[in-house]
Amino acid sequence: MRYLTAGESHGPQLTAIIEGLPAQLEITSEQINKELKRRQGGHGRGRRMQIEKDTVAITAGVRHGKSLGSPVCLVVNNDDWKHWTNIMGIEPLGDEIDPEDIKRQIARPRPGHADLVGGMKYGHRDLRNVLERSSARETTVRVAVGAVAKQLLKQLGISVVAHVTKIGGIEANLNLASGKSIEEIREIVEADSVYCLDPIASAKMVEAIDYAKKAGDTIGGVVEVIVTGMPAGVGSYVHYDRKLDGKLAMAMMSINAFKGVEIGLGFEMANLFGSQVHDQISWNKEDGYTRDTNRLGGLEGGMSTGMPIVVRGVMKPIPTLYKPLQSVDIETKEPFKASIERSDSCAVPAASVVAEAVIAWEIAAALLDTFNGDQLNTLKADIERHRAYTKGF
Repeated sequence: MRYLTAGESHGPQLTAIIEGLPAQLEITSEQINKELKRRQGGHGRGRRMQIEKDTVAITAGVRHGKSLGSPVCLVVNNDDWKHWTNIMGIEPLGDEIDPEDIKRQIARPRPGHADLVGGMKYGHRDLRNVLERSSARETTVRVAVGAVAKQLLKQLGISVVAHVTKIGGIEANLNLASGKSIEEIREIVEADSVYCLDPIASAKMVEAIDYAKKAGDTIGGVVEVIVTGMPAGVGSYVHYDRKLDGKLAMAMMSINAFKGVEIGLGFEMANLFGSQVHDQISWNKEDGYTRDTNRLGGLEGGMSTGMPIVVRGVMKPIPTLYKPLQSVDIETKEPFKASIERSDSCAVPAASVVAEAVIAWEIAAALLDTFNGDQLNTLKADIERHRAYTKGF
């Protein structure tokens, strides 16, 4: 199972084509739109979210609410396109160029963005050609793709949820997640302004975001994704590119502005003895093999263990600042304050929704690599047989 996306931040639309979904899977635009709305929420978002009202159009691969087994096409229109039709037009420029359009050309790269290096790589003198695609706007359609993956996982008894664990150095109490179901965590998170489980930390995070905004600055944070219901043995130890933890790390790092990933205890393992890190194995007739703890985050040797999968990612502060850092004009080579594009003071809550989507996709793809996925019914039956097998192994 794979997908491709296309589209620019201020282009007419964002498009994704998904290939390899099982036939007979119920897919509704309602569920996708719910996820798109969550991505636009969270305290700290900028004015772009007031312009765009993201909704999906399913234009291929689904008939009467169910997948056909053929490629599925998802389209999200950019409402702001009407203000950019000349600047971002497809056809060649005419003889007369509007001076206002020339003003929108960018020669001053922003520190921390793809602007300068992207211009070097593809030979663009107008750096708008870089920032339009490198923009986090592209994650809109990846959330739509992840929403489809989550509809598949739900049919397989697998749940995925993300929550914010840290913003601006303020850390949530992770013990609050202990003993709660995915549904209980989701209910709390979706009702919170920064998608955090800890109400005390949440209030402090909001204050930190407001402080950064007033200062013309930005702040980052950490998000955690939890997957439950995963059968054991998905992924592989036999080759580097089949390891599930490697795929999950890649997915998390593919999100704009993410600079680090950890699984389970993650970097804390460097401070501990082996006896404090590894999870002891138990067996009982009802559950089969279990781990007494879950310090390794549900993954051993590149494979799922059957325990909850726990992945965290760190998002750097957004580099577009309203008190811009120094940069250099690529035409004059003179120092300037970097260009300012419309941006957020903190997008960590929104990034948690993106993280949930990309992890859901990798989990779904790994399952289809392992089990018979032409039809939903055969996929479900194959996974159930595997669960019974591993339980009594």
